[in-house]
Amino acid sequence: MGVGVTPELDYPGHPLAGIAVQRQWESAAFVAGGGTYAAPAQLVGDFIAAKPSTALGDVVPSYRPGVMPTDLSSCLPGYAIEAIREALPAFGRQIKGFDRPDAVLTGVETRTSSPIRIQRGTDFQSLNTQGLYPAGEGAGFAGGILSAAVDGIKVAEAVARSIAAAA
Repeated sequence: MGVGVTPELDYPGHPLAGIAVQRQWESAAFVAGGGTYAAPAQLVGDFIAAKPSTALGDVVPSYRPGVMPTDLSSCLPGYAIEAIREALPAFGRQIKGFDRPDAVLTGVETRTSSPIRIQRGTDFQSLNTQGLYPAGEGAGFAGGILSAAVDGIKVAEAVARSIAAAA
């Protein structure tokens, strides 16, 4: 489950401040997972009730090398915890079982999109390097497969327009 992040509010300052935020929460997750590369995990019911999980239920996580039941609030910022606690029951009303009490939240994922965005102009070219067309997730213009594909199409069309204009 993803939570929106706004650089101006959540990690203001240096352009690469997002990387420091990622490191902070990934380090906390490593500790919460027992320092063994197991992922920290918490049952949805426990997460909503704000209590640590000590064991798993009927839902068996598929993550390898494994999970460590814990309290995910030690490895997520407060605004993310609040948003997820609000979203789980709302999704559960729309998708039966989404908020099943023994469903497992496995975390944390800090890279649903790039922590930086390469600046580009209205012609989709980099503002710093003419002829470079930054696109997709790695350039900070998408947050998933579909949005990266759409951005790639927009950039391809811009490249085609540039070639046609030069001809």
